[in-house]
Amino acid sequence: MSKYQTQPHSIEIRTQSDDVWKADHKADLLAVEEPLEIRIRHKQEERALSITMRTPGHDPDLALGFLYGEGIICSADQVLSVHETSSEDEALLGQRITVHLADDCAFDAAKLERHFYTTSSCGVCGKSSIDAVKIACPISVKAEPFLVANSAIAQLPLALKEYQNAFEQTGGIHAAAFFDAQGAIVQAREDVGRHNALDKLNGWALSSGLIPVVNRGLLLSGRASFELIQKASMAGVAVIVAVGAPSSLAAELAEELNITLVGFTKAHRFNVYSAAERIRA
Repeated sequence: MSKYQTQPHSIEIRTQSDDVWKADHKADLLAVEEPLEIRIRHKQEERALSITMRTPGHDPDLALGFLYGEGIICSADQVLSVHETSSEDEALLGQRITVHLADDCAFDAAKLERHFYTTSSCGVCGKSSIDAVKIACPISVKAEPFLVANSAIAQLPLALKEYQNAFEQTGGIHAAAFFDAQGAIVQAREDVGRHNALDKLNGWALSSGLIPVVNRGLLLSGRASFELIQKASMAGVAVIVAVGAPSSLAAELAEELNITLVGFTKAHRFNVYSAAERIRA
């Protein structure tokens, strides 16, 4: 399925000169946003766990990353299979991912306090206890230093653009990427939801046996919010670079977890909010 679709009814209105406006009918490419139902099968029971609004693509990675970020699974070994099917609900018009958990996975459906509903704008809406995720599957940042040069950080926004095909076409999609100490992009994912993009990336890392991520940094195409810092910490990331601004709570959490947080990243400047010792001159 394509990440973007044509919208033929757009009217572009622009100025030609002072006080002269022109309207042209044109076709736009818009980022696709569709629901994905995530289901859990454990022993003899199967149930719906979450409906998330996402951009189609890498849905199995999204499901695994979501389950990992919620502390429902702690390793890929706890997943027996992942099945992707079309939803039987005509009103849903989306896809369905069913994750079959191993019998020895400590999953208790009766203890779920809410039926997850995640929108593309918020990854932690309605969560009864944010701390519960950290307790369920804690990963501490490794002692081995992951050092990144100033010049490597400054080149990251430009490097990410080569992996943002959907953003280039639509202008309405987020990206998350892992990068190495030289500032080279290792893997990237896109989605209309910034938390979905990171879930897709973490799901890829989990299924590839790369968690905890001890020798890679995380690059975010937009702002750094609390839930993104938390998801990154679950993966063991020590350095987070955001093109946009961090929130106050994101900066506080990064400092608490000893994560290097960089924001407002441009070609010639950036701000460091915590653990600056990982940034090399």
